[in-house]
Amino acid sequence: MGGGALRVIVSPFSRPIRKPCSACCGGVPGATARRRRTIQAVTSGLAAGLRSSIGRKWIVAVTGVALLGFVIAHMLGNLQVFLGPDALNSYAAKLAGLGPLLWAARLLLLAAAIAHVAVALQLAAENRAARPVRYAARASVQGRTSARSMAITGCMILLFVLYHLAHFTWGLAHPELTARLDSQGRHDVYAAVVGSFQVPSIAALYVAAMVLLGLHLWHGASSLFQTLGWNGPRSRRLVARLGPLVAAFIVLGNCSIPLAVLTGLVGAGAGAG
Repeated sequence: MGGGALRVIVSPFSRPIRKPCSACCGGVPGATARRRRTIQAVTSGLAAGLRSSIGRKWIVAVTGVALLGFVIAHMLGNLQVFLGPDALNSYAAKLAGLGPLLWAARLLLLAAAIAHVAVALQLAAENRAARPVRYAARASVQGRTSARSMAITGCMILLFVLYHLAHFTWGLAHPELTARLDSQGRHDVYAAVVGSFQVPSIAALYVAAMVLLGLHLWHGASSLFQTLGWNGPRSRRLVARLGPLVAAFIVLGNCSIPLAVLTGLVGAGAGAG
């Protein structure tokens, strides 16, 4: 260091400072740019997959599972009508007390129902377009009434759901039967159910709708689980039986309510008057 001269020693392990490449990264560091490109690739790949036939079948299957779960839960809640007015009205009051959570669940179910119906109809239209000439003989699974009429039963069930909402949720249909309060000031759902199903035409409409739902699920419950991958050698028989079992369970459970009211087994002392 003699003579006061200042020497700079450059270490062989030092790394030069790299400036962002504005030409290719727009001033963004390389790691961030790669992360963005990866996200874009995954997003575009996912979108392309959902646009494919297999991806859209998955949409129908996943939304179908969600709707099926709701139908079963809804039925189990409604079966509390057999426990008496207080049980059913307390259950309905607890649901209403959920507030924003209940509306969030309703919106999610609405979105699932729209996606399920829209994508299913789109797939059905594409299948018809791919087979412009009807075959004289079809496979047995295609020959079943439930399999051939999935689109028809689905649309009819959708119309029934709108009527059901107007009946028991919105109070637009038969308000004279549903706009009541019980002794505790709660919405008297029990009286609404009993008063409605004491009308033979209303009870018959609900029974007919449940039969349509059963036809829809007879084929649909099995096919959606097959789409989700439950189609191995061991699970194939179980999945094939699952549709009829689920359909029978839901039809019998839901139909038991209007039939029990109509025959006087439930609500005999709670007339429609």
